[in-house]
Amino acid sequence: MFDRFKLGLNHILPKKGLTELAGWGASRRGGWLTKAVIDLFVWYYKVDMAEASKPHTGSYRTFNDFFVRPLKEGARPIDTDASLLALPADGAISQLGRIAGDQIFQAKGHTYSLQALLAGNDDLADQFHDGEFVTTYLAPRDYHRVHMPCNGILREMIYVPGDLYSVNPLTARNIPNLFARNERVICVFDTDHGPMVQILVGATIVGSIETVWAGTITPPREGVIKRWRYPSADHDGAVVLLKGQEMGRFKLGSTVINLFAPNRVKLAESLEAESKTRLGQPLAIALPQPGDSVSLSK
Repeated sequence: MFDRFKLGLNHILPKKGLTELAGWGASRRGGWLTKAVIDLFVWYYKVDMAEASKPHTGSYRTFNDFFVRPLKEGARPIDTDASLLALPADGAISQLGRIAGDQIFQAKGHTYSLQALLAGNDDLADQFHDGEFVTTYLAPRDYHRVHMPCNGILREMIYVPGDLYSVNPLTARNIPNLFARNERVICVFDTDHGPMVQILVGATIVGSIETVWAGTITPPREGVIKRWRYPSADHDGAVVLLKGQEMGRFKLGSTVINLFAPNRVKLAESLEAESKTRLGQPLAIALPQPGDSVSLSK
């Protein structure tokens, strides 16, 4: 009954207005009030502040500063083995596995298409037919910076406006096409393991989505698709990120989706739906692809 009530709220609440209000409040410097809100959040969600580079809640000027807090040096070691891809975020696996043609598994009884997720970009979607996907859910208590699973050269970034449904296991089980309906930032990389897409999915109360190369992507929410294209590694303005480097962040959290082309990677056998994830731990192992790699050393 309570689940039905929460789903009903998802449909009737003014999600955009609530999100904008939350984003405004989270960016205010409220002194003792900000500290009190952070303390309440830490207590309620059992946030492990011992991992943070600044463990004392009074050291954060705004709630947003706290929410995107960096971790202590060495808190998330990254395996340097080039054949291993690393988990991009702390959280939990929502779903993962083989893309069935162009269909991605969302939850029992629900799939959605690559074309819908990638905003109708057929050429891009074709590269991931029968590939692999991983959907990682970031709960409120988690570290909310997103990192690179492997070395990559940014090819394109696409902002897709959409709904702002809450993104969690309950809504994934009950709202069709959830990830293809919500606002999202699609980042397309060329890697040593073929093309890779890393998508930051928005949700209710997610005040902003940011990337390290472009800053804040949303807000503003103008209701139109935006595309940015980037030069190759040997040209000025290229965006080259190494495995484990930060690539983006949520100010209030949501979900990350990774797409890999077919026969390029094998997902780690230790991962399954609802598995807890820790940034830097194994995501996948690269499958050998002689003569088909992207050099990142230029």
